[in-house]
Amino acid sequence: MHSALGQTPLEAWREGVAKRKQPLRYPPSAEEFFLDFLPAVPRLVQRDGIHFHQIRYWDSVLSAWAGRLQKRLWVKYDPRNLSRVYVRDLNGRHWPVPYADLRRPPITLWELTEARKRLHQSGSCDLTEGALFANILQQRRLIAEATNSSQQRRRHERIPPAVSIQPEDCEAKKRSESGELKPYPVEIWERE
Repeated sequence: MHSALGQTPLEAWREGVAKRKQPLRYPPSAEEFFLDFLPAVPRLVQRDGIHFHQIRYWDSVLSAWAGRLQKRLWVKYDPRNLSRVYVRDLNGRHWPVPYADLRRPPITLWELTEARKRLHQSGSCDLTEGALFANILQQRRLIAEATNSSQQRRRHERIPPAVSIQPEDCEAKKRSESGELKPYPVEIWERE
C-alpha cells in the first residue's frame, strides 16, 4: 500500500489506464525500444570498420559505407556488453556490428576504462586493442583466483576442526558434574 496513493502502485496504474480515452501506445518492437535508451556516439565508417574505444568492429553491412561515406553515423552501445555496437544507417535502421575479432570475450565499459587506467598507471604506452583485452583477462583471472581462495577459506572456516576427546577430558567433565570444579564468578543482572 502506497501511503500517498492510498492504494498499491499497480492498482493506481490500472485505474489510470482505465480512465484514458485513447489506448496505450506500445513500442513497435522490444529491440527498438531497447536501442532507444542506449548511449550513442557519432563515428565514421573507415575502410577497416568502426573504431570505438580502441576496439575495432566489423560486419559485411559496413562494406557499402567503408571509406566512402563521409558522414558520421550514430553508433549505439550497451555499456554492459561491448561485444557489439548498433550502427544507425541513413534511413534510421539499426544494424548490429560485432567485434572484428570474434575471439574476443564480451566486456563491459567499466572493465575497459579500468584497464585503460591500469595501463596508464603502469606507464604503458601500448593502448592497443590487444593490450586492453589482455589486461582485462588478467584482471578476470585475478578476481577468479581471489574468489576461489576466499570460497575455500570460508568453506574451511565453516567446518570445525576435528575434536579428539582425551581420557583426561572425560575425567574433568566428571569432576565438574560432581561439583569439584567451581565456575568462574559472574555478575547476575536482574531487572528492577
